[in-house]
Amino acid sequence: QVQLVESGGGLVQAGGSLRLSCAASGRTFSWYAMGWFRQAPGKEREFVAAIRWSGGSTYYADSVKGRFTISRDNAKKMVYLQMNSLEPEDTAVYYCAAGPNGVFNPWEYDYWGQGTQVTVSS
Repeated sequence: QVQLVESGGGLVQAGGSLRLSCAASGRTFSWYAMGWFRQAPGKEREFVAAIRWSGGSTYYADSVKGRFTISRDNAKKMVYLQMNSLEPEDTAVYYCAAGPNGVFNPWEYDYWGQGTQVTVSS
């Protein structure tokens, strides 16, 4: 069993930055791929970023590439999403997810956090 808790969301102005954190618990965390997804009102949950267990491979949605950075610290069992140059279109609930081999699709992840709200004002 893996438990995930997100934090770091909030209200920011367009162009601002936020860093989301995901604290994980579980004995297999270091071997799990980690992902960030987001869901805005009226929209499906969409992929944002993912990182392999080693941290050596990262993946980003085209919409956030160059602005967001995913990283992980296996020793601390933490995953981060640094979000820069935020836009109103980034407004959503952001979810941390974990899975043995997850990458782009929600169904590839077995565990999900509660989500943290990110609101970007214009």
